[in-house]
Amino acid sequence: MGDSSFVQACIPKFDGDFDHWSLLMENLLRSMEYWTIVCEGTKEPKAGIELVAAEKMALEESRLKDLKAKNYLFSIIDKTILKTITWKATSRSCGI
Repeated sequence: MGDSSFVQACIPKFDGDFDHWSLLMENLLRSMEYWTIVCEGTKEPKAGIELVAAEKMALEESRLKDLKAKNYLFSIIDKTILKTITWKATSRSCGI
């Protein structure tokens, strides 16, 4: 049986009013703890640097958060707009 107090976040669709939508999205992404990754991106290690296990886990967690943030962004943007930004590598580069 599910938790009756759980409320699924309402993901605001982009309707052309960028200022309003970006405020709603910022609030949503902050509440899901993805905002930092959108603002700062992932901190990729320099080539040749060997990471310890904790650093590898942190990097994988950061990459996963970025993918989740991109998923939210891609799911709410109209297909015609999405085609212009799908080549972006990270959620940060999507430009909220």
